[in-house]
Amino acid sequence: MGQRLVGSEVAANSIASGTNVASWALDSTWKGCGVKTCVIMNPHAGTADANALREAIARLGDITLRTIQQEGDGQRFASEALADGSDLIVAAGGDGTINAVVNGLATDFSRARLGVIPMGSGNDFARTIHVPRDVDAALEVIVADVVQTVDVVRVTSNQVRYFISVSTGGFSGLVDERLTEELKRTWGPLAFLRSAAAALPERTGYRTSVVFDDEASLDIQALNVIVANAKFAGRGIPIAPAAALDDGLADVLIVPAASPAQLAILVPQILLGKHLDSELIVFRRARKLYVESHPGMWFSADGELIGNEPVLFEVLPRALRVVVGPDKASQLGE
Repeated sequence: MGQRLVGSEVAANSIASGTNVASWALDSTWKGCGVKTCVIMNPHAGTADANALREAIARLGDITLRTIQQEGDGQRFASEALADGSDLIVAAGGDGTINAVVNGLATDFSRARLGVIPMGSGNDFARTIHVPRDVDAALEVIVADVVQTVDVVRVTSNQVRYFISVSTGGFSGLVDERLTEELKRTWGPLAFLRSAAAALPERTGYRTSVVFDDEASLDIQALNVIVANAKFAGRGIPIAPAAALDDGLADVLIVPAASPAQLAILVPQILLGKHLDSELIVFRRARKLYVESHPGMWFSADGELIGNEPVLFEVLPRALRVVVGPDKASQLGE
């Protein structure tokens, strides 16, 4: 069972502890009043402060709070919230938490909208939809309730998963495999680079066959394959700077096998988001993508490993409603 929190109860507890709760009063003008809301919190996320969040979400009024304790909880809680009739399901955690919640919503994306309170180490999707990392400011976004529909990508490999941000395979998959929660806590913003350094000795080329939209095909010796619905990955790296969340297309970037000297040129371009025109990148867009490689290329989706079998990606156009920052809303649907 989830913990049911009512704003007045949290406020009373805060007053008893001497906390100023004036800023957490429920705004009766919120157009989401009466919305059945479930918040799914990952207390193990990089910047999570469970007690602060419990007080903060009093602003949302009468809600259900579910706390992730073990792998699989996030997806299960989202699925249960959907079955229970929740209209708004909020993922409070990092990109992995958001991914788990999205997969829980996959039984029927149309039945609820997704909100985000970024509390992870990377927060790449929150960055994409302009939700600030500050909990108070993130709640302002949820209270404003500006909703946009975005694409979801279904990926079929060892298992069927869904993602809304970025999937990476090859060398990036090896990096994600080594990017443990302990490494994130220990190294903080440098965790991705530390993980990349650990994976570097295993850098190898993959004999890769890629089929775009069941038509055009490409055979290439590849180092990386990146399938992006959103712009950012790896703690704010603009890996797909031209990606749009609602265009019905995935941005596909393939890094051919390259020498260390060539990679030394490419990496700074990627960090600056200036790599799409590079001769060291193959850039395409597609609604559907099939990737097969030898040896098997490990893929992850939103930082979560999904397997190393041949992979099929399919874009589900504007399948999911997401609460976004007001300035982001003006960029969507153009």
